[in-house]
Amino acid sequence: MLVDFELIKRAQAGEGAAFNEIVLAYRKRILGTINRLIARPEDVEDVAQEVFLRLYFSLDQLRTAEVFEPWLYRLTVNAAYDYLRKQRRRQEYRMSDLSEQQMMMADAVAGGRAEQDERESKKTRESVDALLGAVSEADRILLMLKELEGLSLKELEKIYNINENALKVRLFRARQRVLKAFESVAKRKEPARAG
Repeated sequence: MLVDFELIKRAQAGEGAAFNEIVLAYRKRILGTINRLIARPEDVEDVAQEVFLRLYFSLDQLRTAEVFEPWLYRLTVNAAYDYLRKQRRRQEYRMSDLSEQQMMMADAVAGGRAEQDERESKKTRESVDALLGAVSEADRILLMLKELEGLSLKELEKIYNINENALKVRLFRARQRVLKAFESVAKRKEPARAG
């Protein structure tokens, strides 16, 4: 834990400086988590602010130090889910805008190497977009917390409020869906072979 329970108790008692210390201790970690969950760098600060507002107004509910970090992760995941739900429709428009911008950039790039690099980058972005579009937000967030954030099963149990076996099943299924999406994308990208 990055802060001691005494600091949390002082923040619960209304000491602003103590709450600021908690924010400073966890700010970088929370920003990184949100960035990976929502993949919109320009909105990360806003979602983080929402997380810390929720923390501030619900800190008095915390009773033991052991649950603080999983609880903070749960606040973070919930804020990210809320953001994603609000942005779902707008994101579809942004994706189409992004494709137009990529096409314009590809047309504007001149020279063999730069053109080849741009084509490869575009293929990679398209593959990633296809994968992300093929799995649910719940799968993507669970896998990011486990694989990118490095959370243990015990920490994830506390965040998701499910037992370890159910969590293992959920992780397994999420990984299978990502693999199927990847295989599907890879098959579409494979050139037809002469037999």
